[in-house]
Amino acid sequence: MNDVFPFVVVGLTAGSVYGIAGMGLVLTYKTSGIFNFAHGAVAAAAAYLFYELHVRSGLPWPVAAVISVIGFGAVAALCLERLARALRGVSLAMSIVATIGLLLAIQGVAVMRYGPRTLTMPAYLPTRSIRMVGVNVGLDQIITFLVALVAATGLYLFFRYSRMGVAMRGVVDDPDLLALNRVSPVRARRWAWFLGSSFAALSGVLIAPVLGLEAFVLTLLVVQAFGAAAIGRFSSLPLTYLGGLAVGVGASLSTKFVASVPSLRGLPSSFPFLVLFVTLLVLPRRLLVDSGAAVASPPPHTHSLPPRVARGGLVLGAGVALLVPWIVGARLPVYTNAVIYVLVFLSLRLLVRTSNQVSLAHAGFAAVGAAAFAHFTHAGLPWPLALLAAGLVGVPVGAVVAIPAIRMSGLYLAIATFGFGILLEQLIYPQSFMFGANGSLAVPRPHVSGVDLASDRGFYYVALTVAVLASVVVAWIHRSRLGRLLRGLADSPTALATHGADTKVTLVIVFCISAFLAALAGALFGALTGSIDGTPFGSFSSIYWLAILAVAGNGLIAPAFVAGIFIAVVPAYITNHTIIDLFPVMFGMSAIGNAIMSTRGSPFAGWLQGASIRSAGRADRSPVRDRMIIQEVAA
Repeated sequence: MNDVFPFVVVGLTAGSVYGIAGMGLVLTYKTSGIFNFAHGAVAAAAAYLFYELHVRSGLPWPVAAVISVIGFGAVAALCLERLARALRGVSLAMSIVATIGLLLAIQGVAVMRYGPRTLTMPAYLPTRSIRMVGVNVGLDQIITFLVALVAATGLYLFFRYSRMGVAMRGVVDDPDLLALNRVSPVRARRWAWFLGSSFAALSGVLIAPVLGLEAFVLTLLVVQAFGAAAIGRFSSLPLTYLGGLAVGVGASLSTKFVASVPSLRGLPSSFPFLVLFVTLLVLPRRLLVDSGAAVASPPPHTHSLPPRVARGGLVLGAGVALLVPWIVGARLPVYTNAVIYVLVFLSLRLLVRTSNQVSLAHAGFAAVGAAAFAHFTHAGLPWPLALLAAGLVGVPVGAVVAIPAIRMSGLYLAIATFGFGILLEQLIYPQSFMFGANGSLAVPRPHVSGVDLASDRGFYYVALTVAVLASVVVAWIHRSRLGRLLRGLADSPTALATHGADTKVTLVIVFCISAFLAALAGALFGALTGSIDGTPFGSFSSIYWLAILAVAGNGLIAPAFVAGIFIAVVPAYITNHTIIDLFPVMFGMSAIGNAIMSTRGSPFAGWLQGASIRSAGRADRSPVRDRMIIQEVAA
């Protein structure tokens, strides 16, 4: 026990923070129906505010803590509650995009103000140790545990016995009935957001002296509270707190038991996400129902271009793409990178827009494709065959991710795929079978006698050819029977099943195709740079890509090219350092605005939709779709 107890102490301290953060997350989700992916960013912002007040301005730490937790929690609550109201009626993907935009904006402001480096937060709680069960336990660890315990107990009593606590529970079930009892649903939700934001802020302030101040690290730490929320079934506050303690202790104990197994060195950091993924897989389906959820948003109003104008734009775009190597000079690799990103956004578009399935694991698909391609080329497989084989390796990974899609949907699918992506990054990427023993693999470009395909210009045309072929395939799928099935799956899986279609098979097929395209993109990324490792395929890249696709528009093909230009080309032409630092903030705010406007329609998105494939509108009017609409109306 003396060997194990120190790990238990560390685990209880970290688990207390997970429990606090998880309770705040569950509270806001249950009362608003919005799962706040920016919850960790709120914690990071509060930690930076505490640093500014206590360390730089010299305020006593209790005063700085009250301002950072209570004051900042109130301000954040007003903003988040207003955002949640503005997001009523939007699709799940758009609500996720909005909170992701908020996350990016907060992280961008922190980097602008404090830089990308990690700042040291001096310990403000007493650090002397006392002897317990033969082990030295720090007073700061005891205080953190007790603060979390008191907060959890207080929140439970508040919900059970106070009038506002009862109102906050009632606003989930029937806000109109709550209003008839002269209790404002808006006021109840604001209280919920205040408590949730304050709990997030408290978790950031408590953990900052241990980790230091770095926006991404603090955000990821609170994201680990997703595992605690899953144990609490995203509804029970006491179970969420206990789940946080269990996750913390489990992660800490794993550091002891895997110390002698180098291949498992990523297990402790990925343990919360392993708990998250497994919990979502084993929970009964009746518990995996989105809270408040899922009001289907009306299709956005579009402004389609006339067919002649659309065809002319297509010809003009093709001509410009062919002339790019002769125009851009030394920046050609940037444009090649943008063309490769087209594959990523096409794969996301097919999954998210066409079939209404949310995937936050696409960076993992690309990483698998990149690693497989490197190994295949090293084994002597011809370059084109190695590229195709790399895409095929992504297919079974997509099928694995489709497993949770079969039994869950909506928010829970998004969280499960996000957890799966983090598991890949932290547990699988470091393995030698991915990127080699040194963590990096050389990747060649194609070599064909008599044709210069290995140069920057030649490889640009290789990538462009693959992107165009992928675009043709996606357009063909969209107009085929499979495309109609996918759109039917997005509208009403139940109605689709009543017409004899196997929704499970359809789900697996669309995930496999999407993973295939993303794996091709990963292979081409490696060939472009000449070597590949796990750095470009971080788990947060997946949510970033989803947000960019949402901003790019509602069309089928054109938004993929727009998104590629936005993510790769635009930053290359920004030379002003202030604008470079401000870019994530501007993009985050754009993502929020686009999500809010999604139910009203965006002229920009509409023009893209009409320009990309006008005939897709006619394809939507399929017999299968018509029969589903008739059946739904009759029901």
